[in-house]
Amino acid sequence: MMNSCVCTAGMPLVYQMRQLCKFCDLELSSCSGTGTCLSNCSITSICVDPNEVCVAIWRKNETDFSIESLCHDWSMPLYGIMLDDYNSSTCVMKEKNTTSGMVHLCSCTGKEECNDMLLFSPIVDPTPDDQLVSVILVSLLPLLVMGIVIVGMFYWYRAYRQRILNQEWESSNKKRKPKAGGLDCSDACAIMMDDDRSDSSSTHANSLNHNTEPLPIELDLLVGKGRFAQVYKAKLKQTTSDQFETVAVKIFPYEEYASWKNEKDIFSNTDLRHENILHFLTAEDRKVEKQYWIITAFHSRGNLQEHLMHNVISWQELQVLGSSLAQGVAHLHSDRLPCGRPKVAIVHRDLKSSNILVKNDLTCCLCDFGLGLCLDSSLSVDDLANSGQVGTARYMAPEVLEARLNLENIESFKQTDIYSMALVLWEMTSRCEAIGEMKEYEPAYGSKVREHPCVESMKDNVLRDRGRPEIPDIWLRHQGVAVICATIMECWDHDPEARLTAHCVAERICELEDELDKLSRCSYSEEKIPEELKMQDLVSYIFFVIQHSYLFFFFFF
Repeated sequence: MMNSCVCTAGMPLVYQMRQLCKFCDLELSSCSGTGTCLSNCSITSICVDPNEVCVAIWRKNETDFSIESLCHDWSMPLYGIMLDDYNSSTCVMKEKNTTSGMVHLCSCTGKEECNDMLLFSPIVDPTPDDQLVSVILVSLLPLLVMGIVIVGMFYWYRAYRQRILNQEWESSNKKRKPKAGGLDCSDACAIMMDDDRSDSSSTHANSLNHNTEPLPIELDLLVGKGRFAQVYKAKLKQTTSDQFETVAVKIFPYEEYASWKNEKDIFSNTDLRHENILHFLTAEDRKVEKQYWIITAFHSRGNLQEHLMHNVISWQELQVLGSSLAQGVAHLHSDRLPCGRPKVAIVHRDLKSSNILVKNDLTCCLCDFGLGLCLDSSLSVDDLANSGQVGTARYMAPEVLEARLNLENIESFKQTDIYSMALVLWEMTSRCEAIGEMKEYEPAYGSKVREHPCVESMKDNVLRDRGRPEIPDIWLRHQGVAVICATIMECWDHDPEARLTAHCVAERICELEDELDKLSRCSYSEEKIPEELKMQDLVSYIFFVIQHSYLFFFFFF
């Protein structure tokens, strides 16, 4: 037995002021756990420590009952719990969940052998006051039912209206004609070049034989530095004149061959070409410099993180940035081109605001595919398992942090990108003037974690606390921002299968502008009368239910 005690025989005088308790090991008992029982313990002991009090523990097994009585220091845990009633002079049994299972336990002090008589759930005769309380509660029962009915009716009404709006939205989408200037099937299947608003047309690079000679490139300015490579602004010289085009050069050291090759292989897939994915020119093995190069279009606005740090964006700009981001991810994840031709789906696996560039027209384009993964049908579960826990910890989905990705379903890889995209959309929204009062830019989870949090730190926030970046109520006052926030919350859902697809997010944001315009064109007088009629019908029905509820309860009570 852990707790020390000594027998009373021959006890020195100094111990006489200490607690006298029953002290027996676990013994069988006939006590059934109701009313009042005796411990039937034949050993009486004096507790050694002045802090020790008398304790009794009653256990119920499958076939019998047992009682354990002892001395124990009230300031120390006993079987994983603290004693909370040790100042009582009687031993009133309370049900506790201990490390040894569910037991009834009591503690007491101030009376000799106070743990000998055990009191279980005393039955108190109802008093007149109790009867009065019962009558009041029964009388309030109709009001409670009425409240439940009202809440249920309003919930049903909101759900009904939302269903009607969704049906109208879907029908309007089916009737919508393609916008002027849109790509037809042949255009979509062709290799898409950067539009006129991009910083580099890249026509010169595509005309060279890259296998025989390196491009005539002069490095100009270091514009970015990552884990595996550095990015330079550079000049791509014309061969027949002194003119040049501005390009971006991503330089990998020789030891980062695997990262360079993975990004090169993904970029080299012509089906990847899309206006919201960084335009790739070529990749080179620069043996003289002992470097690997990837040459792409250059965008002077820099990455999205830098853009949000230095700029507040308007509601229209939030729509453009958010829509183009979702369209880029949707194209990446798609297994078919718009014309129907099969395409290998790709997951980014390191989506974050610093891996997204902002073009001159304020649309986004995805970059940095060093950790990208082609979801080829030939990949086995072992191949996918070997891909490892990759990405930036701050933007990792819960299932990646927990290393429980469903390798049997390749859609689970896309769902991790959707979670990361939701955090980027939150960062965009936090810098939109439509939300009202804004703070300085901060990445997702902000000050809740360190500047470069580790996986374990993010586990505490995302898995243990189920935390997400805050969406204040003031953001929801703007009708459009409220839709964006609802989309964000669906995309960072803890359950991967509950998240939206990138295609759905892109469609929702694209249609949002048209829906807001439609609502603003509707006059107040045209909408007011039908809405009031609906509300009158609803209120009349609720009062009908209330009236009959009272009649029902009056009849029974």
